[in-house]
Amino acid sequence: MTREELYELVWTKPMTEVAKGFDVSSSYMARVCTVLNVPRPERGYWAKLAVGRAPAREPLPEAQPGDQLHWSKDGKLHAPPQPRVQIRRRRPTGTPAPADNIHPLVRGARQHFETGRPVDEGAYLKPYKRLLLDVTASKTCLDKALAFANDLYIALQSAGHRVVTAPSGQGFYRGSVDEREERRGQRNNYYTSLWSPDRPTLVYVGTVAIGLAIVEMSEQTLMRYIGNGRYIPDADYVPPKASRRFADHTWTTTRENPSGRLRLVAYSPYPRVTWTTDWQETKSAPLDKSLRTIVKALESAAVDLVAQLEEADRKAEIARREWEAAEERRRREEDQRRIQQSVKDSRAHLGQVIQQWAEIKSIEQFLRGVEDHATNLSDAERQQVLDRLTLARHFLGSQNPLEFFMSWKTPTERYQPLYRDNEE
Repeated sequence: MTREELYELVWTKPMTEVAKGFDVSSSYMARVCTVLNVPRPERGYWAKLAVGRAPAREPLPEAQPGDQLHWSKDGKLHAPPQPRVQIRRRRPTGTPAPADNIHPLVRGARQHFETGRPVDEGAYLKPYKRLLLDVTASKTCLDKALAFANDLYIALQSAGHRVVTAPSGQGFYRGSVDEREERRGQRNNYYTSLWSPDRPTLVYVGTVAIGLAIVEMSEQTLMRYIGNGRYIPDADYVPPKASRRFADHTWTTTRENPSGRLRLVAYSPYPRVTWTTDWQETKSAPLDKSLRTIVKALESAAVDLVAQLEEADRKAEIARREWEAAEERRRREEDQRRIQQSVKDSRAHLGQVIQQWAEIKSIEQFLRGVEDHATNLSDAERQQVLDRLTLARHFLGSQNPLEFFMSWKTPTERYQPLYRDNEE
């Protein structure tokens, strides 16, 4: 069901009747309306309508990029709109910043990050909630990461680009995020212990989605193990005074620790296209000074991403046709093989039927010979022979040649060809 269809439905009959038609509760249907951004009549609307005092319908808002456009009770997924970047002569009108200048994705997020799973001191936070903006940071750097996320989202929104959590059911995926400041070799993200959200954070440039991930980079740090599972930076370690009684049993190792510097990763959330780029700050060049450059780069990347998606779709279509052609050849070959097998099996069965009939006919001649010789026996002996003949014929079953012949299965009775040209 589309947003438009649901809108007409909820303004035509009460929510309880709408819900009954789908065999769900009215509160469930109300949540569906919220997800699809479909306004519904307020409490008391139908009573007012009955006396002609109902207010006018609240208009259906225009769907924004990233909005869910369909609902299905069976959970059937609907493909998102074809990505495209609208070419405008003028810059798109941006959405005004919220009154408190805090983007909806950032508002209230700090509490969820800070009340997550227990982690070591200075380690990356792991919030319990998974439906959050895509930010990976330590407690020390959390405020900085959220502030940058907010500034970035507001800047994109001001430029006319919507930033949202990816809508469910549209097949978007989160690209790989490498937190290492110095990336040495390929990172196996399957075994990473970093927190990641359930859905990616997306910015829509036109209808083109680009994934955004903000991560506090890590740097190699010499750590010293001091016992009880604790590691501290080696620079902070104060060795005990040398003595015979107290020996230094600590040891050092190199670990990746959060550095306090941020990296913004932009990537293609479409599985059919692999594309990524990033910006990272240094001690002398913070990321929040590059917001205008980042916004322009994302706008340009969206145009290139559309071309890559179209090329990927073209290749996918070619691959699909080649696969269908290969499947057609396989089905034809299998059909031909089964036709040949059915002819072979039918011929063998016919030979078995003829051979079985010949054996039955030979046995019947034997039984008739026994019956003829029994005429010379006494009545009691002849009756005994006749009883045994009756039992023998019962064991042998039908001796009608027509029944034997009709039990034979022809090739088409064994297998019905799928292709007419293969029947020849």
